[in-house]
Amino acid sequence: MMAFGVFGSRRTARGLICWLLVLVAGLGWSSRLPADEPQYLTGRFLVATPEMPDPRFVQTVIYMLRHDATGAMGLVVNRPMVRGPIGELLKGFGAESEGAEGEVLVHLGGPVDVRQGFVLHSDDYLLSGSEVVADGIAVTADVEMLRLVGQGKGPRHALFLLGYAGWAPGQLEGEIRANGWFTIPGDKALLFGGGADKMWQRAMARRQLRL
Repeated sequence: MMAFGVFGSRRTARGLICWLLVLVAGLGWSSRLPADEPQYLTGRFLVATPEMPDPRFVQTVIYMLRHDATGAMGLVVNRPMVRGPIGELLKGFGAESEGAEGEVLVHLGGPVDVRQGFVLHSDDYLLSGSEVVADGIAVTADVEMLRLVGQGKGPRHALFLLGYAGWAPGQLEGEIRANGWFTIPGDKALLFGGGADKMWQRAMARRQLRL
């Protein structure tokens, strides 16, 4: 079971939400799996089918951090919300921002606990609290990783996300059986290649035909 820390206090989290709202205003948001699906999906992409009934997940691509008998957890990786100065974001979390330059694109990682921050990144740079998921992809819930990214000292590839998607035991399996999702292998090129607006279409193109 993974454990992820929360970035900042409730007070700093409220400040971050206010910062996001200002930027948005300025810019214009238990059964077994089918036989042809792996039993557990950690390190794979979960892709919404065109028949996805839940409006929160229409045309989403989710990178699965964990999937086992206790449930599942993943991060939506194609829901960018707003772009802003990385230094201001660090200040919103109450973190040191000196030397942090450039901008960061904030993604909505899912509807659960949107105060929770994650950095999904390549595993070429790890902190003590980082966890390698699979195939060169890791996740860190320490704001220090975000600061290092801003200083150009962190991993080569990184996404910053707020919130996550979670499922109770057997829930995700049922949704897959109901044709709400399909899966494809994890892929750094798809994850970090940019173009979030086209990621779902690219994932759909990789869908294997079921005979």
